[in-house]
Amino acid sequence: MVGKVWIGGNAPIVVQAMTKTKTEDITKTITEIKRLERVGCEIVRVAVRNQVAAQALKKIKQNINIPLVADIHFDYRLALASIKAGADKIRINPGNIGHDWKLKEIIKAAKDYNIPIRIGVNVGSLEKRVLAKYQKPSAQGLFESITQTVRFFEDNEFTNLVLSAKGSDVSTTVEVYQKIAEHYSYPLHLGLTEAGLPLEGAIRSACALSILLSQGIGDTIRISLTSDSVKEVVAAYELLQSLGLRQYGPIIISCPTCGRCEVNLIKLTEQVKEALTGYDKPIKVAVMGCVVNGPGEAKNADFGIAAGKKSGIIFSQGKAIKKCAEKDLVACLLAEIKKGAR
Repeated sequence: MVGKVWIGGNAPIVVQAMTKTKTEDITKTITEIKRLERVGCEIVRVAVRNQVAAQALKKIKQNINIPLVADIHFDYRLALASIKAGADKIRINPGNIGHDWKLKEIIKAAKDYNIPIRIGVNVGSLEKRVLAKYQKPSAQGLFESITQTVRFFEDNEFTNLVLSAKGSDVSTTVEVYQKIAEHYSYPLHLGLTEAGLPLEGAIRSACALSILLSQGIGDTIRISLTSDSVKEVVAAYELLQSLGLRQYGPIIISCPTCGRCEVNLIKLTEQVKEALTGYDKPIKVAVMGCVVNGPGEAKNADFGIAAGKKSGIIFSQGKAIKKCAEKDLVACLLAEIKKGAR
């Protein structure tokens, strides 16, 4: 349990994101988390880089509706302060926390407050002894780091754990998670670290995560993007819906356009997507650039637009509902979707 959210077992795969704000800027951080909540984020992580940020968690948590995770590096005292401030989970990287006695202090506090810990290993911060052994970051090194740390936690009678071991390339990430899934039954947090800009990052993340999720590996995901955190959540749901693992909000399909297209279909599709932001019903919506083939090609869509020259039709399940002027197409579509929802 992370707050009121289950991870693992038969629970749905949970979608996470991480804020981009300075956590000590309480107002900006709350505003960003509210935006994440509106697109379906279920757990949010914040960077705790100093004591001011740790103390800010209490006020932040009072103003949000989803579990709050404190991301800790280097200073074990920040983990202790975050736990006392009300964090629902903490993430630590064993590669930079330091001596075992510091981990024991974190374990004791997590036990006292009954919150889980994510052991989050990644290629950028492996322990020195592991790097010395393998010379460079690798799946074997990531797995060894995880096994050593899990053994330490289990020896100290702490098993309220989530595990992650993120590589920055697809093959390393897939290999290490397959190894972890083979050896452990703890919930797994999937992700590709340093994935990149929205297009590249989403593609790279999808390559790795879709392989693992299709094998039944993974209980919660974050798609890390060098972009607005909202895009991380949108990309995560798009991936899960494409794999048939979650249903949240509309799936928007659109034709690639051709010489028959008489409208700016890219703009029209973007308008439809924007208009449906925050709509949480799992419907399929089509935006097609041809009134002749549109309804037929997208006949499995719940609702759609087939645009023509200066006008178009609104259709549902391949059947035309009404004709609209081009400028009214999005409004007419939304009206029919609302009518259908009622």
